[in-house]
Amino acid sequence: MESDKPSPQERDRIIEMAWEDRTPFEAIQAQFGLGEADVIRLMRQELKPGSFRRWRARVQGRSTKHLKKRPEGMVRFKSSRQQNISGNRPSKPK
Repeated sequence: MESDKPSPQERDRIIEMAWEDRTPFEAIQAQFGLGEADVIRLMRQELKPGSFRRWRARVQGRSTKHLKKRPEGMVRFKSSRQQNISGNRPSKPK
């Protein structure tokens, strides 16, 4: 990011990416030039105190938020509860 402060649109996108479990801090840095400490600072400024505490508790030590902490061979996160798509047809109600 060239300027010192992100635009409102960039700030909203950074916050959105920070809340996403699967988006690592490295992706935010590559796209916006903000390191993890900068993202934390931005989140502290923009979120309500309770929301910031919940976000920090959520991302603290989360392996998917740090590329180096991800398990070997993990390229993309896929929930174990995610169902397979068969023939692109919706499943029949039970």
